[in-house]
Amino acid sequence: MRPMVGISCCVKAFGIFQTPNHAASDHYVRVVLGPVGGVPVLLPAAGEGLAADILPRLDGLLLTGSRSNVWPGHYGGPAHAEGTPEDPQRDSTTLPLIRAAIQAGLPLLAICRGMQELNVALGGSLDQRIQDLPGRMDHSTPTDQPIPLVRTGKAHAVRLAPAGLLRELAGAEEVPVNSLHNQGVQRLAPRLEPMGWAPDGTIEAVQVRGAAGFAWGVQWHPEYDWERDGFSRRIFEAFGAACAAWAARRHLRQAAE
Repeated sequence: MRPMVGISCCVKAFGIFQTPNHAASDHYVRVVLGPVGGVPVLLPAAGEGLAADILPRLDGLLLTGSRSNVWPGHYGGPAHAEGTPEDPQRDSTTLPLIRAAIQAGLPLLAICRGMQELNVALGGSLDQRIQDLPGRMDHSTPTDQPIPLVRTGKAHAVRLAPAGLLRELAGAEEVPVNSLHNQGVQRLAPRLEPMGWAPDGTIEAVQVRGAAGFAWGVQWHPEYDWERDGFSRRIFEAFGAACAAWAARRHLRQAAE
């Protein structure tokens, strides 16, 4: 049986009445059906209680990117600038879900906002607007860019740590990535180990030190180009292999019971 992979949802307003909906981009659904090789399960932003009920039914957790940002109160940061999108329902769901998943050893892949959530959930903090800091790059792409391949195209290189699976998957010291974020790691959580850096020193990839299972975060969006970029595809295949192994063990346990 294919592994069940949970995909974190945001709360977004839709329609003429701006009705709140729980939503995740189709890119994440397609990547789970594709190189991950799993069954996508959309996880509503339903609050802290979701973790205990849903984790035993999952074989992997995919934390999605989003335009919204983690509420600064979760890491002791200053209030966001006026107009910065937030999603408190997502925060209240994903932060405890991340901690529970890591404790259980459930395979986890965190993308963009998801990597920022991973850092905050484990005790780190965030820079809110990297482009405003001295000596740093603008890591964002204009939201009104009408050409998708330009908006999600390669923007800068990432230098990879010399040892580890991510470097093995790349087969190179540096890889080009897209870049669609304003926020990023400020203080790295104690349990996180960096695996990649942008030219300005921004941490672009992490793994959970001592994790019982696959637990990675990447600041870029490999879900946009896995169909044409081998490195992006191999990231999802590695995550999928970990999810499949977890599923096999789960089914064996259930059969034994």
